This record gives sequence, structure tokens and C-alpha cells, in this order.
Amino acid sequence: MSEKTALVVGATGIIGSYILDHISSLEDWNVKGVARNIPSEHPERYISIDLLNVDDVKEKIKAAGEVTHIFFAAYQDFPALSKDQIEVNTSMLENVVMAVEETSNSLQRVVLMQGAKVYGAHLGKFKTPAKESDPRHLPPNFYYNQEDFLRSHQEGKSWSWTILRPDLVAGLSIGNPMSIAMAIAVYASISKELGLPLRFPGKEGAYSALVQITDASLLARASVWAAVQEHTAFEIFNITNGDLFRWEQLWPKFASFFEMDYAPVQTIPLTDMMPLQKGVWEEMVENYQLQPVPFEKAAAWPFADFIFGSEHDVISDTTKIKQFGFHEVADSEKIFLDLFAEFKERKLIP
Repeated sequence: MSEKTALVVGATGIIGSYILDHISSLEDWNVKGVARNIPSEHPERYISIDLLNVDDVKEKIKAAGEVTHIFFAAYQDFPALSKDQIEVNTSMLENVVMAVEETSNSLQRVVLMQGAKVYGAHLGKFKTPAKESDPRHLPPNFYYNQEDFLRSHQEGKSWSWTILRPDLVAGLSIGNPMSIAMAIAVYASISKELGLPLRFPGKEGAYSALVQITDASLLARASVWAAVQEHTAFEIFNITNGDLFRWEQLWPKFASFFEMDYAPVQTIPLTDMMPLQKGVWEEMVENYQLQPVPFEKAAAWPFADFIFGSEHDVISDTTKIKQFGFHEVADSEKIFLDLFAEFKERKLIP
């Protein structure tokens, strides 16, 4: 079996970190993670690159050798309809792909991560179950620009691309706040510290709407599967755990896990309310000897408000990826509870 060399871009994020870990465990792969800031754990796995600096990208990617596969999961957050979100995120992808083309003669596949926002989940109610063949919503949407770049830039070349569309990704990424599981855990821990019951902080409609998530480990395995199959070239796949749930079904179980009383919904703006609990969190970090993760990086409250404020069903049809041969599924309730246990073990929460 020929050895492959992967470049995981956005390697410290909740998606990229799991892909990097998974590929690192495979015998027939070499892998390098691209990140702006290199973590202290396994620094040898990473290359520090400013993805918006073309010269830096070209120079540093040479160190990765003959790259055969790019897994692109980098993202910079801007307001959803802003010019910056489109230009910055598209430029990062363009810079990486073109730099690898210049420095490697071995590129085979680019795997790009999208998400449910490609269907307009961030705009309000959309057609569900969402299928890969659904028409685009009225732009702008940076996913469209990235996809259009891959389609046009690849023409006439030997490499191919595959696009994966996970939804809400559940995983652990220390210091990267875009984790709904970590937001729930921090919110619950602070509520417990203050002697409060666990209340769902979002909207009533969101509490009863159908929700889906994508386990980060499952996504990592799906990413490698998609990267090496010939018949997945130039294809787009929704990828979720395969089950659906309502927050109203899980919230009492979350309360039980954290050994808290459970109370009805109380809608509050986490973006406004949770920063006011910074002092409580800092005392908890000291008293329980938690990892010294700054409160600002412990959880992304605007992100949590968005998830818990979505009052419509969010459902992706995953028939296509199963028809193409990836059949893994996961129990979303178990994923959350296992993550909470891992957060405790890693001393991220009490």
C-alpha cells in the first residue's frame, strides 16, 4: 500500500484536530497539521502558517513534503453576510491549494468541510431533510465561493475534490470555543456552582425542534474514507450521526449527569449573561484546579445562542453517503454524555 501524506488545515479546530489525530494513528499515512498557533501537545505534528500570507503559505508548505491529500477545515468567523467572511475564508483555501500544487507533484484529493449553513440553516427555516442536490439559497455564502473555486480551479488537472457537510460537530477542542458540548458543560457547571437548576436557556421552539449532530470522531473517519475512494471524487456528502433528537429529551439527562435539579425552559441571552459570570468561572478554575483555559475561550456564547435559538427542524438526508459505502452511525445522547465525562477527566469542568 502506497504511503500518503496529508495536510490538515485548521488542525487545532474541533474538526481538524480529530482528523489529525485519526490520520496520525494510521500506518500508511504521514500527516502535518496547519495552524496559526502551535499547541504544546505534540508540536512536531504542526506547521505554523498565516493562511492569508501567500508567501508564508508557499514557504511553509514545502516542509510538508509531497502532499497527496488536503483536508481543509480552517475557518475565520465574521458576520454571516459580510464581505470579509467570504473573502478571507475563500482566500485561505485558494492559497493552500495553489501552494500545494506548486510544491507537490503528488496531490490526489482535496476534502473540503462545509456545513448545514450551505442550506441556509443560519437564515431561518429551510427545506428538510436537506439533500446534497438542493438548490442554493440567495447568496452570499462563503461555502459557495469555496466550492466554486474548487470546481473551476480543478478543471483539466489530475487531482480531485470531495465535499463533506457535517452539521453541529460534537467534540473536544481545548481553547477553541466553537463546541456546543463545551458550552453546555460550562453553562451547567456555573449554574450548579450558583446552586441553580439546569434550565434550557434557548427558545421554546428550539427546545422541541428536531436536531442532529455529527460526532467529531465519526467525521474524521468519514473524511479519510472519502479521501481515498475513487468513486467519491467530485461528490458532496451530508454526514451526521444518523439519528435525531429534541433538546427536551436530552436536557433532563444532562441534568442527571451533572447531578442537578431540572427546571423548565428559561430563555436568556447567553451572549449577554454568561460574560457576567467570568468571576465565578475563575474562582471555579482555582478551587477545582481546572485547566487554566481563559473564560473567553471556554465557550462561544453567541454560537450557543444561535443553536438554542433555532426554532425549526434541522435535518440532513444522509442516504447518499450510505449508498456510497460509509455506514457508520453514532448515538448522539451517548456522544454528549461521553464528552461531558471526558471534559471532567481532562479537568476542563469540575
